[in-house]
Amino acid sequence: QVQLVESGGGLVQAGGSLRLSCVASGRTFGSTVMGWFRQAPGKEREFVATISWNSGITSYADSVKGRFTISRDNARNTGYLQMNSLKPEDTAVYYCAVKKGSVRTTEKNLYSYWGQGTQVTVSS
Repeated sequence: QVQLVESGGGLVQAGGSLRLSCVASGRTFGSTVMGWFRQAPGKEREFVATISWNSGITSYADSVKGRFTISRDNARNTGYLQMNSLKPEDTAVYYCAVKKGSVRTTEKNLYSYWGQGTQVTVSS
């Protein structure tokens, strides 16, 4: 089992920045991939970014490319999502998720472990 705890959400004005953190504990050894997803009210949960834990290779949704950066700190078992130039349409609950293996994917159903989510609200 892997436990994930997100933090760092909040209220920010458009154009501002936030950094989300996701601390992983439990059976975190071996190849893993961490993903960030978000869900706005009345919408499906959507892919934001993903990173291979060992290689550091990343992928992003087109809607956040150039504004968001996913990273990880192996020593701290922590993943991050740096969000810059935030827009009102970025408002959502943000979730981190982990899947075993080294293949990155945007498909949320392939991630086995999820955090509880953290609210991000961007005002115009």
